[in-house]
Amino acid sequence: MTLHFLDFDYSEDDEGTATWDAVASVPAHRLAQLQDEVAALLAWAHAEFSALRGPVEDGGLWDYDLQCERDGQPLLALSFDGRTGQLHPLPAVQPHEWVTLTLSISGAGAFADAFSTRFGIA
Repeated sequence: MTLHFLDFDYSEDDEGTATWDAVASVPAHRLAQLQDEVAALLAWAHAEFSALRGPVEDGGLWDYDLQCERDGQPLLALSFDGRTGQLHPLPAVQPHEWVTLTLSISGAGAFADAFSTRFGIA
């Protein structure tokens, strides 16, 4: 899968947990494309590792945090529904607005290796 909107920065902690952070800001008319890209990435993670999702400190192999930001609006936490392949809730935006999605994915071991290989980011 080629990523068009998400450009990840990589970091790793002392315990070897990898974190990928991406921020993408788009005009309202491109939001659906950005949401599709995020949903496709999270669909892959859920298909490959869904049973192992959870905070690493609680024994999970991977986890994510997804936020939506719009000018003058409170930060909105989004989640991915692995059954439907959709993000929820979808933000209501005005045609003139810019919307920023922030995605952080963290993982260790097999997840980190597979994520890096699948999306070509380390």
